[in-house]
Formats: sequence, structure tokens, C-alpha cells
Amino acid sequence: MGFRIIANDQDVRICVFMVGLPARGKSFISQKIVRYLSWLSIKVKCFNVGSFRRQLGITQPDAEFFNFANQEYVNIRRQSVINTMESMFQWFEDENGTVAILDGTSITCERRTWLVEECEKHNIQPMFLESWSDNEDLIMENVKEINTKSPDYAHLDVASATRDFMKKIEYYEKVYETFDSEKDGHLTYVKMVNVSDEVIINKIETYLQSRIVFYVMNIRIKPRCIWLSRHGESIYNVEQKIGGDSILSERGLAYARKLKDMIEENAPGETLTVWTSTLKRTQETAQFLSFKKLQWKALDELDAGVCDGMTYEEIEAKYPEDFKARDADKYEYRYRGGESYRDVVIRLEPVIMELERQENILIITHQAVLRCIYAYFMNVPQEESPWMAIPLHTLMKLEPKAYGTKVTALKANIPAVSTYKEKGTSQVGENTKESQLHNILRRDSEVALSR
Repeated sequence: MGFRIIANDQDVRICVFMVGLPARGKSFISQKIVRYLSWLSIKVKCFNVGSFRRQLGITQPDAEFFNFANQEYVNIRRQSVINTMESMFQWFEDENGTVAILDGTSITCERRTWLVEECEKHNIQPMFLESWSDNEDLIMENVKEINTKSPDYAHLDVASATRDFMKKIEYYEKVYETFDSEKDGHLTYVKMVNVSDEVIINKIETYLQSRIVFYVMNIRIKPRCIWLSRHGESIYNVEQKIGGDSILSERGLAYARKLKDMIEENAPGETLTVWTSTLKRTQETAQFLSFKKLQWKALDELDAGVCDGMTYEEIEAKYPEDFKARDADKYEYRYRGGESYRDVVIRLEPVIMELERQENILIITHQAVLRCIYAYFMNVPQEESPWMAIPLHTLMKLEPKAYGTKVTALKANIPAVSTYKEKGTSQVGENTKESQLHNILRRDSEVALSR
């Protein structure tokens, strides 16, 4: 089922052109926008100019390749942009895309004028997003990230890569033209100064453009950790019932006590803010933590409607057609009088916005809600997210980075039932995905652990 949260902009096609010097967080911001819009079921794709340059055989260029005085290299880089644009236009046509992100530099007025002209030929709205920064600490942190992750510098040690990269920046600085309200007043653009210190907005006219702007205004780049945990095992979990407002079992209370120790051991000296739902089992799980706590109604478990308080076996017996329909399309299926996973995503959007603004947060919530939050950070396709394994008594540490999200999973040594239900059965119990997760606990992963 296709779905777009674009109000009256159903026919709008937008290309967001990233603008700025190297090491200003453009790729990080690009990937954040892609994850956010994908999470909202908006068709979006990022096109990285560097990737298309590598396809031309320029795989590990030194700084001299970016010298604007060398016309041969200028022509190669321009061809990389042309190839990127052609691929992007083809994607809009073949895939009926809505938003494309062109992750490049686009630092001259001449280049931006050409980009606008090309977009107008294809009935695509151009929108520029400039990341401007003079924060040396932030820049050097980005340089370090690029030098250790970018394929362009895989052959160099960190010191050599840093010297070469700084020379590359010098070449770009000689021709860089930042956005200015007088000369660029006719363009649609957003200028982010030191990421979030100041945001300048010009000619934002459509609903979808405004959604993108509001999102990037909430982005923070500095390193942080997001901790995720389900509540401890509840009485309803033991009874295999869904929904409700059950209290914790004895083992669930033991996990609540253990959670305090796990945080102290793995985040020593950190000050966290704890977010819970309004339901008893999450609040009981947080009770031994000494940090500030906030309750979010939006973090409540998926509403099972008429099936609240029932087991899957009871649901299959009483509502067999609904049971089959949910298995067939779990993301879209809405319980009678209740919610679908899509509904949960929509109500979680304010939580995600606030989460982007915060530093170190511990979220204690429910299986379906954590699936949606985890899918956002890991860019998990919506058809897969409702089937991810999120076991009880497991603490996950997420560290968002420019090239992905690093995940560390920690298992408490306290038994708990499995609440995972495989497709096509009403039985719950540990499955292959949960077994795989248990096997890699306490090891770091750069990919979604359940995929």
C-alpha cells in the first residue's frame, strides 16, 4: 500500500542539494533525512557524488584532484555530477520517487544555477541545504570520522589522510560561495550555521519542504548515546497476553534492579534522562534509576483494540480472518478499535524529533514501540520492522554516526519468557532471530542486529 504524508503535495518532487565545504557533516545530514523520510514511508534516495566519481575510476584521489586550477580534474568532477544527476532523474521516473538528496558540495553560484536549470527541465523542485561551520572542534571530529570510514582514505594512515584532507579543504575554500540573502533570494534554501546554532530559511513554500526544514532544525551532530530497553518481564508476558497495564513479574523486578547496575557499569559518570511510557511495567522497570524521568503517552504499547488482554491463540480462534490479515501485512494491519504499526510511527514522530535534540537518553518502553524506534535509527524497511526480535531483559546502546549507527547489545543474566511470534503461528517462543541476537550480545555491530 503506497502512502505519503505530504498533505496537498502529492505530485511534488524535490531534490535537496547539499552545499558546503568538506567535513561539515553533509553526508551525516543527508543520511539522517533519508532515514527520517523513509521511516515516514516517503520515497527517498540519496545520491552521493563521490560514489559516481569512483565509478569513473577515480577511487582514491589525493588533494590535488580537487584543485580548481586543474581543468582536467574540474572536468572529471563535473562529469561525476552530471552522471549523478542523470541517475537521479532516472530514479524519479522509474521509481516514482518523491525526494532525492544529492550529497555533494555545490559550493559555487555557477554550479547551483546549473542545478536549478536542470531540475526545472524535469519538473523537480530544487532545494539547497547548506551546512556552514567554523567550529574547529566539530570540523576535526568530522575529518576524523571521514578519514577512518571513507573509502577514499582506506589506503592512508590517519596522519597522512588528515594532511591530505585539510589540503583538499583549502582548495575548496578558494572558490566557496556561501548563500547570501541578496544574491540568492530567488532560491529555496536552508543555511545551517554550526549545525544548530543558527538556521536561515528562504522561500520554503511546500508542506514537504517545511517538514524537511523542521527536521533538520532538530538535528545534533555531536557524539551521544541512546539506550533502549523493553520493560522487565510482566505478568501478562508470562501469561502470553498482549496489551494491558500489567505489573512486573518477580523476574521483571529483578531486571529492574539489574538495569541500574548495567547502566552504571556501561555508562559510568553519565547523566541520562529516562523516558518511559505511561504504563506501569515501564515505570516499575525505571524505579531504581536515580536519573530524571519523563513519561510519554506516545511511548505506550501498540493498542490492540478488541484484542487487548488476549493471547494470540485466543485471537486466532475468535478473529481468524483478522489474525491472517495481520500476518499478511503486519505494518499496515490495524486492530479493530486499535492501532497499526504505521499508526505507532505517526504518533512517535514528536518523540523522534525530541530525541534528535537530546544528548544521552534511556528509553524504557514496549516491543512494538522499540521496533519502530530501532527501525528509524537502523533504516530498517517498514515491511521488516514489525518482525524484528526485541527480547526482554536486553539493553541496547545506539551510537549514531555519519556512516551508520553503531549498536551494542547487552543481555542481563536474568531469564525471561520470549514474546516473539513467528508469521503463520499463534505460538510464541524464542525464534531464530532471537537466538542469533543472543549469540552476538556484548559484541558491537554496525548493522541492524535482527536483519
